[in-house]
Amino acid sequence: MEAHRPGLGRDGRMNGRAADAPLRILMSDAAWAQNADGIAEAMGGRAFVKVEPGQDADVAFVSRDVTGLSTKHRVLPATQRFYDGLLNAPGLRWVHVHSAGADRPVFVALRERGVALTTSSGANAAVVVQTALAGMLALARHFPRLMAAQRHRTWTSLMESGLPRDLAGQTAVIVGWGPIGQGLGALLRMLGLHIAVVRSSAAPVDAQTPTVAFEDIGQLLPRADWLMLACPLTERTRGLITADALALMPPQAHLVNVARGEIVDEPALTDALRNGHLAGAYLDVFAHEPLPAESALWTLDNVIATPHSAGHSDGNEARVAALFLDNLRRWNDNNNEGDTR
Repeated sequence: MEAHRPGLGRDGRMNGRAADAPLRILMSDAAWAQNADGIAEAMGGRAFVKVEPGQDADVAFVSRDVTGLSTKHRVLPATQRFYDGLLNAPGLRWVHVHSAGADRPVFVALRERGVALTTSSGANAAVVVQTALAGMLALARHFPRLMAAQRHRTWTSLMESGLPRDLAGQTAVIVGWGPIGQGLGALLRMLGLHIAVVRSSAAPVDAQTPTVAFEDIGQLLPRADWLMLACPLTERTRGLITADALALMPPQAHLVNVARGEIVDEPALTDALRNGHLAGAYLDVFAHEPLPAESALWTLDNVIATPHSAGHSDGNEARVAALFLDNLRRWNDNNNEGDTR
């Protein structure tokens, strides 16, 4: 998580208010009902109060129920009301978000004005790893073809439609080496795959794993049977997988994207999948979300497309809340110095 320390002013006042003033927390009613006791414990006796969008706030918690069914590109009215509350709170100094990334326009705008942002990186990492692996295994075992045959009530044996390749001995190039990338690496090694890593630094992740920086991904793509995207969206990763990059991959290769859609040149990917240059893809994220109905990615028989749901699980809410409360406790324990490590 990103760490920022806004701090107290020299006059002992925080954000222009008395240091002993109640902490104003902007959060949803549902998150308040579930976490009020935890907030009281984290505050250690200091007064605090819940505020609504439209009222000034010192800190905010953007829980999953706030974003709901909104996406980065389609913000529903209830979500927009909360976002407007964030943007129009002059005293706001720290926001904690439920997601691992904070690349939605509202969070970019808050960062630009100096508001501290912490994310819930790691809270859903295990779930994303499981989903990415499920998508990979489904492609490896030709499940899209088998499920299409099921819908048509056709007994289509793999003996006649084409035998799957053994996974053992194949190479997976994992882009991003955070909790998701590392989790994937551990499981794929257990399945007998060779691992190579692309990340922010070319420093080797260990003695046996080829590692390059994002800018040198082309060195690894010719050996990639699987390209697993699990990196954050940054200026270095935006558009990382270009048409030229896809052209370096062998025709039996597959792509798995549980990162962000903007990392891939989507038209180039669609063409590669349509013309057989890539064998298939599991895609949970897209350049525009929701994925437009007219997109060919919905209907290609070598694509599994899911609605940005790789990290969804009924245990995420509690894990995210625990991260927020831990950060809030640190904020308070450090003499109100805004320590949100």
